[in-house]
Amino acid sequence: MLEIIVQTNPLGHNVDLSERAYRIRRNALLMGEVQGQGYIGQALDIADVLATAYFHAMRYRPEDPYWEERDRFLLSNGHYAIALYAALIEAGIVPEEELETYGSDGSRLPMSGMAAYTPGMEMSGGSLGLGLSIGVGMCLGLKRKGSPSRVYTLFSDGELDEGSVWEAIMSAAHWKLDNLIGIIDVNNQQADGPSTQVMAFEPLVEKLQAFGWFVQRIDGNDIEAVRSAFDAARDHAEPKPRMIVCDTRMCKGVPFLETREKNHFVRVDEHEWQMALEALEAGRKA
Repeated sequence: MLEIIVQTNPLGHNVDLSERAYRIRRNALLMGEVQGQGYIGQALDIADVLATAYFHAMRYRPEDPYWEERDRFLLSNGHYAIALYAALIEAGIVPEEELETYGSDGSRLPMSGMAAYTPGMEMSGGSLGLGLSIGVGMCLGLKRKGSPSRVYTLFSDGELDEGSVWEAIMSAAHWKLDNLIGIIDVNNQQADGPSTQVMAFEPLVEKLQAFGWFVQRIDGNDIEAVRSAFDAARDHAEPKPRMIVCDTRMCKGVPFLETREKNHFVRVDEHEWQMALEALEAGRKA
């Protein structure tokens, strides 16, 4: 009797990660064009991290978003929802045709993430600074169940102002949660101004290491550096939580927006959405 062995390959193995990042950026711009607004600066800056998470690092089943053995991705900074939706669409978890419903009444893609009805959204957005604490709880639960799953938690440098974040940092190290991988988007922008001026958080790597974490700091827009950091975080042998500090550039991939005066919410005029898509495409071909 002939035995047929079907070998499955990692998600995205046949598509370059830089291409995945391009598609995530494009999806985000298309959604922004639908509503004429959105936190597009953040979506563009974090696309390389999301591409690596969903098409290199994480285990999940697009057809079964609540598969028990999946890795969890927590979006602590709920206003980045447009970025995560762009990744979920690229991953096939959210149907591509729903892209045009972004921010509309009755849509499963509201402007801030909602776990109640959006496939692949593991926590609801709203108050900032809660994702890492939720991740600690999830990791403790997964450990108790003997699950091999990991929890990836993305949060922003502005959230470092929140005491709950530092409580989570301390408790994760106490419980030796080696199934927790935190990702900090350091784009130096928050609602009240440059993050480092609102509340100084440097030297960040040394602080996190002092709390008992395995820490790496990288250029979050260098996709090979991001890939290597994710691999090192997963493979680190010590029983401790892992943190990847990502220095990113807001509006990455759209040069005329990259050089625009920055604030927390980057304004894009109606005629500029198509210009942004064209600029992104030009960069892809360069």
